[in-house]
Amino acid sequence: MILTTTEQLKSLDFSKSGGILPVVTQHARTGEVLMLAFATHEALEHTLAFGEMWYWSRSRGQLWKKGATSGNTQKLLSLHADCDSDSILARVLPSGPSCHTNAYSCFDAPPVIAALARVIASRASEQPESSYTARLLSDRNLRLKKLGEEATELALACADGDAARAAEEAADLIYHTLVACSAVGVDADGVIAALEARLP
Repeated sequence: MILTTTEQLKSLDFSKSGGILPVVTQHARTGEVLMLAFATHEALEHTLAFGEMWYWSRSRGQLWKKGATSGNTQKLLSLHADCDSDSILARVLPSGPSCHTNAYSCFDAPPVIAALARVIASRASEQPESSYTARLLSDRNLRLKKLGEEATELALACADGDAARAAEEAADLIYHTLVACSAVGVDADGVIAALEARLP
């Protein structure tokens, strides 16, 4: 169930865990699990009212707004109750690291596209001489040539009905697409957001 009003919070079962519910916080674009925290009824009310994540600190015994001191807030896109109404999935857009250690995620287990995007960003900033990605980023003609080649190779594999080759060529095209987009200032989040906008 998608939670959009404070009235819907009454359907949640806070009794199992002494008045708090676990909240799995997920990056709304990449699908990466950013953190696991807890929330009271009041914390969820604040979250819905302000459009940013609020939690319950078990160690301090108080409400806390994510990023109140660090600035690393989490903009709420949607709240979802699970099938038993005793845990919450929060889809957010983070403004910075989510972990108290200053890591991007508490779990460091990004989905493939997010992980690949980070590698591309790293190559862009570090520019190691041996990196094919860095070479592509610094050579516009090579970058665009490879993008066209990979699209053609994918089309041919599909025309031939070669499933294994199509999967490989699609992977090559996705990689080269992310590199080409990175070179013009579009990251994977931007591409995923554009795809999301096309969903019914």
